[in-house]
Amino acid sequence: MAFVSYLIKRLGFMGITLFLITVITFVLTNILPGNVALMILGPNATEESIAQLEAQMGLDQPLYLQYFDWVFGLIQGDMGTSLRYNSPVVDEIGLRLPRSLLLAISATIVSVSLSIPLGVIAAVKKNSPTDLTASMIAFVGLSLPIFLWGIVFIYVFALNLGAFPTRGYVSPLEDPLAAAHHLILPASAMGIALTAYIMRMTRSSMIDELSEDYIAFARAKGLEQRAVVVRHALLNASIPIVTVIAFQFSTAFGGVVVLEEVFSWPGIGQLTLTAIENRDIPLLQGCIIVIAMIFMVSNFLADMFYAYVDPRIRYGGEE
Repeated sequence: MAFVSYLIKRLGFMGITLFLITVITFVLTNILPGNVALMILGPNATEESIAQLEAQMGLDQPLYLQYFDWVFGLIQGDMGTSLRYNSPVVDEIGLRLPRSLLLAISATIVSVSLSIPLGVIAAVKKNSPTDLTASMIAFVGLSLPIFLWGIVFIYVFALNLGAFPTRGYVSPLEDPLAAAHHLILPASAMGIALTAYIMRMTRSSMIDELSEDYIAFARAKGLEQRAVVVRHALLNASIPIVTVIAFQFSTAFGGVVVLEEVFSWPGIGQLTLTAIENRDIPLLQGCIIVIAMIFMVSNFLADMFYAYVDPRIRYGGEE
């Protein structure tokens, strides 16, 4: 029952957060300069035609009524019609969202595959040259933005070595090999950029666990080093690591906004930039809401894992 109570509480917080996100998104997108009706009709439009279109789109209503209409549409799964593509926003996002998820998930896999072994090795060999080298790699990763890693990878692996294409996307359903060939470079660039955070958390958590008494007891029983490190220390250190991985997945999904433009990856990030450039308010609002929900869901799942494996979280404040 405690876990169910914690789950309901977290869902309630998610609902409040989502409400605040809708308010902030609506306000910020509606204070942008420019007239949407004028952008649709063109600079030669008359005031009468502009006023008619504004009335048709509900832009002549008070902002709070426009907000309620928009939220009511969101609840029904209607995000409006894209001004740039003249098609439902839901359709445009639904087409591109799987591509961005594929990139973010692949980047997270690359990041986890590199960061956890590096973090474990650095913790086991604390203050050694190996630890110092891994820490330096982490600091470099923290210092460089994701888009710069993309440019570096394009220059080295695409332009100089010719091993991968510089840009583009191929659906895995059409050609899995070609899809992987186009995916490796952007996923690796993003994964390398995200490695530092997970690696540092893994190292820190492992150092704390390796100093615990139960680790000394396990070693005194004659357990092999691999069993002590992996089965005991890493397992108990996994809670904060999983939390950081979930946060990094959110960061990866947010980072696709810039990286997709670098690699011409037709995902929701590139769609967001298109919406900004064309002042496509319905499309921009839809993209922001979807990206925010990805952040919320990934962190919610991390919290659920956290509470499931650590009863102190779900029983906190109730004892």
